[in-house]
Amino acid sequence: MLKDKIAIITGASRGIGLETAKLFAKNGAVVIGTYNNTEIHSDTIDYYKVDITDENQVKVFFDAVVEKYGRIDVLVNNAGITADGFTKNMTSLDFEKVVLTNLKGAFNITKYVGPLMQSNHCGSIINIASIVGIYGNIGQVNYAASKSGIIGMTHTWSKEFAMKDGNVRVNAVAPGYTMTDMLSSVPDDLLEKFKNDTLLKRLAQPIDIANVIMFLASNYSSYITDEVINVNGGMKI
Repeated sequence: MLKDKIAIITGASRGIGLETAKLFAKNGAVVIGTYNNTEIHSDTIDYYKVDITDENQVKVFFDAVVEKYGRIDVLVNNAGITADGFTKNMTSLDFEKVVLTNLKGAFNITKYVGPLMQSNHCGSIINIASIVGIYGNIGQVNYAASKSGIIGMTHTWSKEFAMKDGNVRVNAVAPGYTMTDMLSSVPDDLLEKFKNDTLLKRLAQPIDIANVIMFLASNYSSYITDEVINVNGGMKI
């Protein structure tokens, strides 16, 4: 499904990013994963330690990937963090670090990868948004702002990188509540509520999101661009 495609996945050391990296590799892609805090090693994924909030580090990483592989076919902007709190209690630092990682980090790497894909007249960029970026959520103003911004950048990049016969497809995936480390501190009764708020009466597993990302990375989605795909089990918040 992804045979010989060169794919970068940011935040690929855990959660949705790790599941996506493993799925891509299993389906024939050459996978380059980034991590920052959670170090990881793999025989099937080429990992690089990169702080995506630092444009200089991103440029060094980009140059190294292009020198080694020659091109980039797929970019998955997955890296993200949370620092929740009510607006009245949220510190400027907590607001800024979430927006810097989730939004500016995606900008930093796409700034280099997008034009390369455009010059090659092919490529797929998949941005990981969130149900929170669509509906908002109590205690997550920073996260909601960053993920809403991701959706806005998706619409912009789909237009920019299609110019000059660029043929670059840019889409976003907006997961609902997914059983990753981000939910590890959520009480069981709240998780049960989230589950019951879905039409399917279950929370997502990382593979549910990874399968959609792989579809958007593949040629099976060759006529899909500028879309936000909700993968939330029919949940509204």
